[in-house]
Amino acid sequence: MKRLLSIATLYPNAHTPRFGTFVARSLEALAARGDWDVTVINPIGIPPIPFGKYKPLATAAISGAEHGVHVHRPIFPLIPRLGTRFNPAIIARVIGAEAERLHSENPFDLVDAQFFFPDGPAAARIARRLKLPLSIKARGSDISFWGKQAFACKQMLAASREARGLLAVSQALANDMAALGMDARKIRLNFTGLDRDRFRPLDHSQLRSKLGTELGLPLLDHEILLASVGALTQRKGQHLVIASLVDLPDARLLLVGKGEERTRLEALALHLGVADRTHFIGSVDHDLMPIILSAADAMVLPSSNEGLANAWVEALACGTPLVICDAGGARELVSGPDAGLIVDHSVAGVTQGIRQLLANSPSTDAVTAMAARFSWDENAASLAGYYQSLLARN
Repeated sequence: MKRLLSIATLYPNAHTPRFGTFVARSLEALAARGDWDVTVINPIGIPPIPFGKYKPLATAAISGAEHGVHVHRPIFPLIPRLGTRFNPAIIARVIGAEAERLHSENPFDLVDAQFFFPDGPAAARIARRLKLPLSIKARGSDISFWGKQAFACKQMLAASREARGLLAVSQALANDMAALGMDARKIRLNFTGLDRDRFRPLDHSQLRSKLGTELGLPLLDHEILLASVGALTQRKGQHLVIASLVDLPDARLLLVGKGEERTRLEALALHLGVADRTHFIGSVDHDLMPIILSAADAMVLPSSNEGLANAWVEALACGTPLVICDAGGARELVSGPDAGLIVDHSVAGVTQGIRQLLANSPSTDAVTAMAARFSWDENAASLAGYYQSLLARN
């Protein structure tokens, strides 16, 4: 059995159980195969004096075995916003001794980073310290956002040169990585996975009634129900969906997710007179998400940049077509009308796309078929083969 040490700032914990769940599912599926033993170091940044959201987060820095993965959660000193450029070095310094201890007790074969910044440069320092090969994975905003920050891009490119291999969640993202200056010959694709037992079409006459009762909302069968699943950030484009409701008087919108844009989005809905049809659901339990997606007529997430969003795949698996923009791997997923529509990144584009989709909705079976190639087993098999290929280059 080979041993992987993964550095992941994106990872769920007791306080934020939905944060980075896609990373956890991927590594859990890898560990379940039996050919890789997986250890995760999930560094959690806490300011010297914990305040606000950081206070409960500090109590979630608990280590242990989780679904077949050994998880360690050291705390590193964080200076919000101002200290970002120093985070990779700080993380590497804080976790270095623990990584060395774990390696001495039972040697690792490979170090990997699950996000390009700050994880990538931090993992590069650890791999150098342990004298092990390195892999770094890109997921979307780590390239589209951090790649535009000069200090971060410089560190990311340096780490990419040290890495034996690089991963991307879509071909579009791989192209963006190469455009930044990363070696395209090192890049391999590792598409997201999917919990197929959970995300599947739920089709019965009382579905909306059940969902309405669960959420405390008046959901009616004759209404258009739109779902927008994603963190409430500017790049996800929820403001465009809210604005589209002005010209869609029979539509109701469920916004699933949390984020710093919530106050502005609430104000926008109030200003446009659609607040009574705009519902901020927040984070929801995994078992409720398939009900929301199955009950919706469309999943609308007009992001300005993405890798290949898990929410896109989950919606398709539930038989719900997409209205999304031409960002990241959108065209790799929406490869035909059964998956939905790719629209302009504008209120008019989103509104027209919703209307067009509703006027000619594909069948549930046809939509579901568009997600047939995604599973966590496939994701883990691809990951295991890729890691093995890196070790074979010794």
